[in-house]
Amino acid sequence: MRRHWSINGRFLTQPATGVQRYAAEIVRALDALLAQGHPLATDLSIDLVTPPGCRRRLPLMAIRTVACGTVGGHLWEQAVLPTQVSGGLLSLGNSGPLSVRRQIVCIHDVNTRAFPQSYSLAFRALQRVMLPLLGQTAAQVTSVSQHSAAEIARHGICAAAQIAVMPNGHDHVAQWTPRHSETTRRVAGPDTIVMVGTPAPHKNMDLILGLAERLAVLGLQVAVVGMAEARLYQAGRSGTGRDHVTWLGKISDAELAALLRSSLCLAFPSFVEGFGLPPLEAMALGCPVVSSDRASMPEICGDAALYASPTDPEAWLNCFARLRHDEDLRRLMIARGRAQAMRFSWGASAERYLEAMSTIDALGVTRSSAPTRRWIPTPSWVAGDAGRRSRRLHEPAADA
Repeated sequence: MRRHWSINGRFLTQPATGVQRYAAEIVRALDALLAQGHPLATDLSIDLVTPPGCRRRLPLMAIRTVACGTVGGHLWEQAVLPTQVSGGLLSLGNSGPLSVRRQIVCIHDVNTRAFPQSYSLAFRALQRVMLPLLGQTAAQVTSVSQHSAAEIARHGICAAAQIAVMPNGHDHVAQWTPRHSETTRRVAGPDTIVMVGTPAPHKNMDLILGLAERLAVLGLQVAVVGMAEARLYQAGRSGTGRDHVTWLGKISDAELAALLRSSLCLAFPSFVEGFGLPPLEAMALGCPVVSSDRASMPEICGDAALYASPTDPEAWLNCFARLRHDEDLRRLMIARGRAQAMRFSWGASAERYLEAMSTIDALGVTRSSAPTRRWIPTPSWVAGDAGRRSRRLHEPAADA
């Protein structure tokens, strides 16, 4: 019997952040598995359902793109999208229609609770209502790291036994052709520390900006990607050393790849992250990483990064100085980073989504009437074919 799933394409109408990157790459990886005739997809058809007038499109081979409705946003997701779902629904972007129970929904993080000052009151209120309802109604909840899954369970959004970890991958950077622009070429070099992020308080970029003058004494400078200009970043603060900071704003993937490969390191001082994609991208590109020792970052970076507390400026200065003056350490971090990045694959996560979809279809019921199951990863759960074949479903403990 032919199985059918739809993918919630609302992410294609949203600004491109890590959540939207995740959704797009998972869809591309699913499309590749379908096109290759993966055993779990031989009887499966998938549609990517989008709001009307969607400007972004994905080049897909086996997944059909279908636009529907006359409205967008939350109204489209809650009222229009459910009418297009004839089988199961895959929602990859932190939200989904509450009326669809045969749904797999990815909740990337609960940062609105962990660091509320980074978000508007309206968005926090929406997330506080929406996420628990999705956690209670969806047939399967996924998240992007073990840390994030634990936080989702700790806040009572979903039982731990119901959460499957489907992480980000590194594979997309292989499609980037490093190419400097005049601006990135001018700032890149062995004395440049790169930051990628937004002015959101949980990104903690103030810590590194506040060190800019002291870094300049050491011969180091800071390049910030993702913010158009300094005035967007709490302008007016004293001691941020703006003369030693280059604000690059939004740049292309090709420029980012060239910048990271040419610079001293990526600095990633976040207090909280559901996953933390920039360090994974940097490691895959051969750029050393100095990371916060909080949240998901040690899980993602393993032994391939230097760590410092997001509240200890001196520790960050020490890490930067070590990388600048110890070439052996820098080479070691580059080698470890490339190896660590290989553990995270979009294809492996997409295959796990196929497994979850197949399991839900085989049960033929929604979560409310089915035994709760949990995906238990092996230590090599994102390490390629051998690791993927070793995964299996386990029954949960009596109390999750």
